[in-house]
Order: sequence, then C-alpha cells, then structure tokens
Amino acid sequence: MRFSKETNSSEWNNFFLLQKHCEFLQSWEWSEFQKKAGSQVERYVLRNEESIQVASSVIKKELPGAKGYYYCPRGPIFSKKLEDNKEIFIDFLNNLIRIGKQENVVFIRIEPNNIPNLNKLKPVETIAIQPKRTIRLDLNKDEGEILKGMHQKTRYNIRLSKRKGVKVYEGDQGNFEEFWKLMSLTCKRDGFRLHTKDYYRKMLNIDKNFVKLFLAEYEGNIISANIVSFFGDTAVYAHGASSNEYRNVMAPYLLQWEAIKSAKENGCKYYDFYGIDEMKWPGVTRFKRGFGGEEFEYEGTYDVVIDKLWYSIYNVLRKLRRKIKL
Repeated sequence: MRFSKETNSSEWNNFFLLQKHCEFLQSWEWSEFQKKAGSQVERYVLRNEESIQVASSVIKKELPGAKGYYYCPRGPIFSKKLEDNKEIFIDFLNNLIRIGKQENVVFIRIEPNNIPNLNKLKPVETIAIQPKRTIRLDLNKDEGEILKGMHQKTRYNIRLSKRKGVKVYEGDQGNFEEFWKLMSLTCKRDGFRLHTKDYYRKMLNIDKNFVKLFLAEYEGNIISANIVSFFGDTAVYAHGASSNEYRNVMAPYLLQWEAIKSAKENGCKYYDFYGIDEMKWPGVTRFKRGFGGEEFEYEGTYDVVIDKLWYSIYNVLRKLRRKIKL
C-alpha cells in the first residue's frame, strides 16, 4: 500500500463516484471551492497497485499556539471491498497522524459513513460538524410514486403553489443579491448560522453542473431559493431560503419539488435533504419529512487524538466559547 497526495482530479472523483450515496463534500470540486474560500486543503489516498483503496480530502484548521487540527468532512471514504478490513483504514489514519505530527496537529476529526473498529486509535466521539441525521428520497421511482410517498399536505401545497402562479427556474450569479437577501432574512428568522457573503458567492461560482441555484418567483419577486449540489448518484439540498412575504403561496414546496425533478432528470438516484433535527430545527425537519423518503443516521463525528495535553486545552476553550455564544 502506498500513501500519497492525489493530484489527478479524474482518478479522485472516479473513486468517489463508485460509492453509493456519493459525498459531495469529498468531491474534487468542493475541495477546490474550499481552497478559494480560504481553507488549507490536501487530498490523501492509500492505494494498492491497481487502485485507490482509502481517500479523504483533509482541511487543516488553525488553533492557538501555532497548533491546528485536521478535518475530514464525511470521510475518510474507503472502498466497499475494505468494509471488513479495518487494518487498511487504520493504516490510512496512521499516515495522517505521522504527517499531522510534523504540522503541529493536535487531533484528526473524522466523519466516515461506515467506521470500522478503531479501538487501537481510541477515537473520541465529539459534537457533530455535519448533520448527524438526514432524509434520502429514492429517485429510482417514477414521479407519481414519489408524490404518492409524500405527506398529503405537502402534495396539496405543491399543487396550490402551481395554481397561485409561482414560477421556478434555475438562477445564476445575476440573481446573487436577491439570494443573499433571502438567506440573511432566513437565518435571522430561524436562527441558522450564516456563512459570509463571499462564501456563498464563491459557492455559486463552482461548476454549474455541480452546484445549481433554484429560484421561486411570484408576481415578479424572487421569494424562495435553494442551493443543490449534484455529484454522482446523489443531489443534496445544501441551503434554502425564503421571504417573510407571500408565505401563503407555499413557494418552498414547489421549489423543492422542481429541484427533486431536476435531480431525477440529471440521472441522480437519490435526493438528500442534508439534515434533520426535531430539537434544533423543528419546522425545517417537519417540512423535509413531508416529502417522504428514508431517514438515515451517520456513524458520528470522532476525534483521533495526537496531542493529549493540547486536546484537553482545546476542549476547555471550545466549551467556554459555546457558553459565551449561548
């Protein structure tokens, strides 16, 4: 087995495209976007003579005292053939640990979809970065079956929105200011964390086949917007926003349905609603569940600790920061 950085975008994406429920956060395009947004990103692979066996993009986050940590968003990902071979997965992490020690890394934060027994590395479960639970809609069904699987009220609201004259179309950078206004309103109303304006602008500059902006318009006003990623067999509803006005026309329902249909037309097999949580996002969770689908829970988020002393200091500071924000 050979551990190295990967510089071939085709080989990288081809490995992830072989996986079921492709993770857009591990795609080449997303790594490039993260770099443009100011993150330090490397892509590492463990391969045999034939092909990549384990891979992950790794984002280096800075900590005080010239320290840092590695973050593997929804990764590392390992070949389906390795599901029972935890030693190879541990080998990949040990190589990351070796490099991390050279770069003053305190720990490695991982979010693998399927985590083998890592007792040797004694991973510590921690607060999730990405949503731990999601809903996946099966797009292998025809449109009639998908609609039938929705809550009755959701189907009604989709039809109502059409009757009211809401129009849905794909937007571009020319619609950015309207989108940003909606995002700001939504985050203030619902208490979501908002990225910077420049972050969203750069996101919408990614390949249009990878990230699409869907807009809902009513009486000449853009009143709802969704950002959806398309990678391999999965489309992901990454961000959504809506106006405080014209709520009676139910635009978010039609907007979501048109995005689902677009994903199906583009050959996706699954539509991922990205995150649900009854306690944190009760309204959003209820909205997403209305579209049917199967609920799925990820294994969780774990820290593989390299420097125990600094990791303890980090956790104390993290708890203090969270209390201040509360």
